[in-house]
Amino acid sequence: MLDAHKVAFITCVNSEDWYEECRLYLEHLQLPAGMMMELVPVRGAASMCAGYNIGQRSSNAKYKVYLHQDTLVVNKDLVADLLRLFADETVGAVGVIGCASLPRSGVWWDGLRTYGRVLHACEPESVVDSHCMEPEGPCQQVEAVDGLFIATQYDVPWREDLFTGWHLYDTSMCKEMQRRGYRVVVPNQAKDFWCIHCPKEKPLAQSYKGYQKVFVREYGQELHPEV
Repeated sequence: MLDAHKVAFITCVNSEDWYEECRLYLEHLQLPAGMMMELVPVRGAASMCAGYNIGQRSSNAKYKVYLHQDTLVVNKDLVADLLRLFADETVGAVGVIGCASLPRSGVWWDGLRTYGRVLHACEPESVVDSHCMEPEGPCQQVEAVDGLFIATQYDVPWREDLFTGWHLYDTSMCKEMQRRGYRVVVPNQAKDFWCIHCPKEKPLAQSYKGYQKVFVREYGQELHPEV
C-alpha cells in the first residue's frame, strides 16, 4: 500500500559533490503538516530507467520525484504545490518544462509550443532563465516533459527494456502515463521558477540518435504533431 503522507526524492548518483548540493536544497523544503520526506539516492545504476525502477520499488511513498543530481529545487513550497496539482486524480506526472505536442522526432524541445521554466546555470557566472510560454491557469497539459524533474503520484514502471542508457527515458515515461489514461502537466511558474539545473554544456551524445529510433518505433503511432 502506498503512503499518501510521504514524498520520495529519487536520484541516480555518480557525483557525491553534486548530490550533496541537491540534497541540501531538498532538506530545506517546507513540508505540509503530516507529510514526510525520504531521500532515495541510487548509485551504480546501469541506466536511468534501471536506476529509477530500483528507487521506485524501494519506496512506498505515493508521491515520487525523480530528479537529476544537478537539479536544485528552490521552490520551498514544492510539496504543497505538487499536492495541489495531484488533487486532480487524472494528473499522473508533473514536470517543470516540456512541450504541448511532440514532433515526429520525439524530441520535446523541437515542439511548436513549449511550456515551463527552468533556470540554467551551465557555466560559472552564467545563468540563463529558460522561460517558455506560461500556462493560462495553474498548469498546462503537455505531451512530454524534461527529465531534470518529474514528479508522479502513480507508480508506472520505467521502460528499462527499451531505454538502456541516459536518453529519452523521460519522454517514454510521459507516453507510458498517457497509455494508462493519465495526464502530464507543467505548473504555472510566472511568479517564480521551481528549479535550477546545472548541466555541463556538451553536444548530444551519439547514442541519442539510437534511442530516438527506439522511441519512434515504440510510440510513433501515438504522436500527433502540430503543424
